[in-house]
Amino acid sequence: MLYKPHGYQKYAENFIITHPEAGLFLDMGLGKTVTTLTAISKLMWDIGKVLVIAPKRPALDTWPEELGKWDHLKGLTYSVVMGTVKQREAALLHDADIYIINRENVVWIVNQFKRKPWPFDCVVIDELSSFKSSKAQRFRALKRVRPQIRRIIGLTGTPAGNGLMDLWAECYLLDGGKALGRTITGYRDQYFTPGRRNGMVIYDWNLRKGAHEQIMDRLKPLCISMKTEDYLSLPDRITIERTFTLSAKSMKQYKRLERDLLLCVDGETIDAVNAAALNTKLQQISSGAVYADDGSVKVLHDDRLDALDQILEEAQGENVLVFYAFKHELDRIKERHPEAVEIREPGAIADWKAGKIKLLLAHPASAGHGLNLQSGGHISVWFGLTTSLELYQQALKRLHRQGQTKTCKNFVLMAKGTYDERIYYDILTPKDSRQDTVLSALKAQIKEVQKCTTT
Repeated sequence: MLYKPHGYQKYAENFIITHPEAGLFLDMGLGKTVTTLTAISKLMWDIGKVLVIAPKRPALDTWPEELGKWDHLKGLTYSVVMGTVKQREAALLHDADIYIINRENVVWIVNQFKRKPWPFDCVVIDELSSFKSSKAQRFRALKRVRPQIRRIIGLTGTPAGNGLMDLWAECYLLDGGKALGRTITGYRDQYFTPGRRNGMVIYDWNLRKGAHEQIMDRLKPLCISMKTEDYLSLPDRITIERTFTLSAKSMKQYKRLERDLLLCVDGETIDAVNAAALNTKLQQISSGAVYADDGSVKVLHDDRLDALDQILEEAQGENVLVFYAFKHELDRIKERHPEAVEIREPGAIADWKAGKIKLLLAHPASAGHGLNLQSGGHISVWFGLTTSLELYQQALKRLHRQGQTKTCKNFVLMAKGTYDERIYYDILTPKDSRQDTVLSALKAQIKEVQKCTTT
């Protein structure tokens, strides 16, 4: 297929070429993958081997698919370094331009070169935000080899999903600490003050006055940001908040758990020992089932399944993508709808794109990054919500992206008076507005992009 880049893609491509340390905070659907690969194809005279680190599904599907899709990329060879240890070792021995690995194997691949030179002088981190924790092993492993990387490209649409504290580790991998300092402690002390605390334990941090603007100024030479609505004319996406009422018995159980942290189901006691566990249990009971201590599932009600059935009936035969939060939700949906297909099943993505699947089930963590699902449908349903803004936003963009021709309908199922509403209104929505300020502050100048369009 012939590649005809948009002006904003040419601008982002040129940014990669002219910046050995490049952060692309591009909104979902703007073509981060093909833009990056195009820049790499033009840099092959200057670089040897490229390592692409991506979430599992994009590593398996999206990056290889894009490499085989465009005529101008056909000359690039690649090897997917995934599977068993023997399969990964064999894939590393293949002679290729680009090696693609999932982020879970970052520590493994770094350890392969403990006693020999690091061979990848260019590294691409797809979904840079998954390296936001400076304590994570994947961050520490990549930090060790960072001095041996001449070019690095970080891609994400949600750089600060949980606040500006996330930015330090991500930007350190890009520039070794030049923009935001060499330590997370120094960054924190310079731009934040302690918030809620209990003695020496600090639960959260507040931005100092003027710190937001200072951080954004530090990032401008390193990163560019673009939002979909500024550059693409996509069909509308409407979110439909679909609430339903739990049965009196189920609501009584819910309130008892909320009050006493204990729920007796079929003679067994399920103990929510802390706030996080309690919230998870509350989310499960509003969903219709909970896990007992032995891992068994105790079904409580079918109210949420009935609400899903109502949406499916209204869809009138249209293909529907359903996001679930817990495995028991997946199992219960498939029990009621045997025709449903889980996205991880072999051939599921291809069949969905071909319009052969009426009901596709996906956890946002397995379908939240990089998958192009827009050709298979335009209706999504959140059977169970995620508490991660990043996964929520990324999942929404699986259907609402370039190539979609219909208005996207996003249904959010919520049981009235339950933790569902707190997730949606108190967790996702406030974070969404905070994230928007980060992206807006770093948006590339539209006039400069327009210059690229006319050249």
